[in-house]
Amino acid sequence: MMNLEPHGPDTFVGIGPKYPWGGLYGGQIVAQALRAALLTVDPKFRVHSLHAYFIRRGDHEEPIRFEVDRIRNGRSFVTRSVIARQSIGAILNMAASFQIDEPAPDMQIAEPPRVPPPDALEGTAWMQMFERKFASAESGPAIAWLRMLDTVGDDRALNACALAYMSDDLPTDAVVALLHPERKAGDWDVEFPFWSASLDHAIWFHRPIRANDWHLQEFTCHGIMSSRGLSLGHVFDKEGVHLATISQEVLLRDLR
Repeated sequence: MMNLEPHGPDTFVGIGPKYPWGGLYGGQIVAQALRAALLTVDPKFRVHSLHAYFIRRGDHEEPIRFEVDRIRNGRSFVTRSVIARQSIGAILNMAASFQIDEPAPDMQIAEPPRVPPPDALEGTAWMQMFERKFASAESGPAIAWLRMLDTVGDDRALNACALAYMSDDLPTDAVVALLHPERKAGDWDVEFPFWSASLDHAIWFHRPIRANDWHLQEFTCHGIMSSRGLSLGHVFDKEGVHLATISQEVLLRDLR
């Protein structure tokens, strides 16, 4: 999925698998767009943030064209813009920023929730690319351990893409938990009377991640308005190190 094919200057083409709902998974498009941007950036620059808008539902039967715009090449920071297109038009618009690692204070305020370790939990997964284990059976925040099953390797950039891929999985659970507190995280799609979609997505990459190792994601919905729920999440490794922060707006509408 990450082996994007060059298709002209700063343009790449990728494909995706068929998902249970028939369209494309938003995390896939974000991960591939980030990969396309990284292919135009010197490896000494590390991605530190991305901001994406999901514009249209993708079609798994079509290839996806990623057009990269080199917005700025600086000495410390590099900025890229990526548009993902299919025959229907643009399906995603993303901006990403990259920085050279520099010596500076390293401080952490965020702390992970107290939950059982992944070995003590049962796994649930709707696909075979990554594994998920919900760490809380109560309604409220969506908390789960996740890890990639496909081998990612040591490439720091590719591990960032893997995190981007998994980052679109839990935000909806937190929004549903606020709207329907009687449902626990992970079972909202069973006879669920709403239609949902990811609207926009942001990731701040704080520290390197090894995507094949278990990491903990905790999402909380901070409010719902005009059918949009705002979900904010933190990502920690097994030692409690804060790896990333994720935010997403989720659209929830009554089925009609």
